[in-house]
Amino acid sequence: MVALVSLSSIPLQERPALVRQYFNKLGISGVIITRGDEYLGEYVAPHSERLAWLTGFTGSAGLAILLGEKGSVFSDGRYTVQMAEQAPSTLWETHHSGQVPPRQWLSQNGQDLRIGYDPRLTSQRDLSSWQTAGVQLIPLSENPIDLAWHDQPPPPAGLIYHQPFNLTGETSQSKRKRLAQQLREEGQDAIILADCPSLAWLLNIRGQDIAMTPVAHAYGILHADSTATIFADASRFHDKIEDPGIHPCHPNELPDALKALSNKVVRVDPATTPVWFNMMLKEVGAHIVDATDICTLPKAIKTIVEQDGSRRAHELDSVALARFLYWLEEHGIGHHETELAEKLEAFRAMSPAYKGPSFETISAAGPNGAYPHYRAEAGRDSILQKNSVYLVDSGAQYPFGTTDITRTVWTGPDEAPFSIRQAFTAVLKGHIALSRQRFPVGLPGYRLDSLARSALWNQGLDFDHGTGHGIGSYLSVHEGPQSISMAPRPTGLVPGMILSNEPGYYEVGAYGIRIENLLLVRESSLPENTRPSLEFEVLTHTPIDRRLIAIEQLTTEERYWLDQYHAVVLDKLLPLLETELHPWLKRNCAPLS
Repeated sequence: MVALVSLSSIPLQERPALVRQYFNKLGISGVIITRGDEYLGEYVAPHSERLAWLTGFTGSAGLAILLGEKGSVFSDGRYTVQMAEQAPSTLWETHHSGQVPPRQWLSQNGQDLRIGYDPRLTSQRDLSSWQTAGVQLIPLSENPIDLAWHDQPPPPAGLIYHQPFNLTGETSQSKRKRLAQQLREEGQDAIILADCPSLAWLLNIRGQDIAMTPVAHAYGILHADSTATIFADASRFHDKIEDPGIHPCHPNELPDALKALSNKVVRVDPATTPVWFNMMLKEVGAHIVDATDICTLPKAIKTIVEQDGSRRAHELDSVALARFLYWLEEHGIGHHETELAEKLEAFRAMSPAYKGPSFETISAAGPNGAYPHYRAEAGRDSILQKNSVYLVDSGAQYPFGTTDITRTVWTGPDEAPFSIRQAFTAVLKGHIALSRQRFPVGLPGYRLDSLARSALWNQGLDFDHGTGHGIGSYLSVHEGPQSISMAPRPTGLVPGMILSNEPGYYEVGAYGIRIENLLLVRESSLPENTRPSLEFEVLTHTPIDRRLIAIEQLTTEERYWLDQYHAVVLDKLLPLLETELHPWLKRNCAPLS
């Protein structure tokens, strides 16, 4: 969670008024403030925490609209409670963006007004979603947040490192050649690369500009002749660029590089590229083709080397989680949520390969677990109690892979109430159903989503987030285009993709439940003369808490799957763990009685 104190010395209550002071200068009556940065990323540096600075809301998705007399903050179902708690109600309305979209709010409150937006922080897709009759959306050359935020942290400019072939399994030259061929086949001369993970994947580089996501802040252009330009100061490159097809340029050279695309056909992803690029390209007479980022799909299909790296990362991570869960059972009661998160971090740090967390750990005791993206703050966090539910969602970065895992445990010593075990078992049934499902090659992930919800639906329950997201390879913990959710995203699943499997249930005011493993899509072995099929390989090997299972509600097939899963966990972890943990591991991986 962003620490508002560290963001600025300006009192939160005074910030909207400071921003409004610049409305007349900019010729606007209001402004839209997005969560994303100049690279439209999910995770941003302190310099770009404009939404949090203005409103107090620190969620990873959302936006605010500030008018002369009122303002509103919008986010999805993960953050509705958090928005209401963090954004002062005297200054801001808060809305679930699925129930009151920003477009609707603007239509009702912004008629005949000039509403500014920063074209460097806004995608064409988002801009289109805001447009409504009677409201003028005005691109700004200056951001009023940056004008008002006098103690804004400086933008990051960390070192850029080469990601070697033994960790990627494919050279940048090979990647660029096959993508350049696609550009030529589609009649395009170049593509703008504004998404940092895409640029990192294509050029086999990693960076340190964002906490927990090893990317470098830079733009790039891939040309149809397979050469690529990266706009980053030369002093940032830790390793000399040996590839003659990669040309580093200073960021100040970007406008001239765009001018050189005059009369060229340029591919621009409307979801990942700031509107500023469209404005510049139109100005120089380039022909813009709206199409998806050409790197997104191949980046999601891991090479054999990356798949092996992910297995290695999960082996290290599973050892750390086993040590933590053992310690939690023995010593966790009475510790604060932040202390528990720090303890888990310490167990991960026992591996020399550990580079840091892949996102901020969700360490949630009791009722706090009901907030899917809860963040504990030292001094305000809860203490783990006996006979309660504890949810911990965490992940790690290793040079060879990225992890993400959630476990929900019962602290005891008494037996968990049946209502909690019933809900946990419904979540578990969905988790198992998705894990063991075979499916046709190319089936979109949304077609599998109901498997994870069926048992919950039968009890009148559900969860308000996706079931699964893609995972990067020592990149972002959230990666597309693949997903498993109710949203009908068309990307088909193919071998090499990695996704999470994380159904949940949240009883507001009481507890939260989520069970998350990572899954690798692979070919399935079936008899000849049958349709080619795929299945999932489970990468995560950490016990699932037996104390929360209503065993009688599992079918024979579900019990068999869980017993087999725990047998694999035992086989993999027993040789890697200290002997004092062996009885604990054997007890937690024993077949269901």
